[in-house]
Parts: sequence; structure tokens; C-alpha cells
Amino acid sequence: MKEDKKFYIVDKCVLPEIFIKVMEAKNILASGREKTVQDAVTTVGISRSAFYKYRDAIFPLYENMRGKTVTFGINLDDTKGVLSAVLNSVASAEANILTINQNIPINGIANVTITIETGSMNDDIGKLMNDIGILSGVISINIIARE
Repeated sequence: MKEDKKFYIVDKCVLPEIFIKVMEAKNILASGREKTVQDAVTTVGISRSAFYKYRDAIFPLYENMRGKTVTFGINLDDTKGVLSAVLNSVASAEANILTINQNIPINGIANVTITIETGSMNDDIGKLMNDIGILSGVISINIIARE
């Protein structure tokens, strides 16, 4: 009987090192820096058998997100222009904003929920999250839902 696949979003820092190295090898192959699996796994320091065992079990978040909706929960300083900067980052990534909900700021922190459609994005979700996360006035950004 075929088992249904279940996916989880897990922070990279808690993954065993082998998963990180498999992902590095996949990135090396995708970038063309190495032409063969053997060369890629040698570069990152894992065996070919480990690569083949885990290669279909790990992938970057964005590979599973194209054409999907993603909802971000973002905490912002209650400062003029911060939300505008976030929206500019989303626009620069060419994501389609579906909804924006902002709560009344409490203790100087505004909670914003933004849902985007990712199909037309020119970059991946991880880059967008990093771009938003480094903006002045952004306290935190998390994915709270995806479809």
C-alpha cells in the first residue's frame, strides 16, 4: 500500500547535518558548478548512497510553493512607512497580494497578516522572507499558512 506523504516546515538549524549536505549537493548540481552527482557529493563530503537515499525527501520551501498561496504573520514597529516598505518588498518580488490585515498596534507593535499568490514571483519565498526580515522596523516574519 502506498503511504501518503506528509510535509512539515522545519527550521534548518534543527535538521541533522546529512539533510543540509544533501540540499547543498542538490544546489551545486542545479547551479552547474559540478556536473555529476559524484563530484557534488565529494564537494560537500557525503556518500552517493546518502544523497540518493534523501534527495527526494528534502527540498527548499520555495520549490513546493510555486503557484500557491502563502500567508505571512509579520510583527512591525508602529512606525510610519514600515508596512509600506514590506509591501514594496512583496511588489519587488512580483508576488500578487491577495489580502492584507493589520491589527491595532499594541505596545508599539503592529501585527500584520499578508496573503500572497506565489506563481508570478521572480524569486523564492525564502529570499522574500529574508528581504522583509531585514527591513528596518520588522520585528519578525513567519509563514502561518500555505495552500
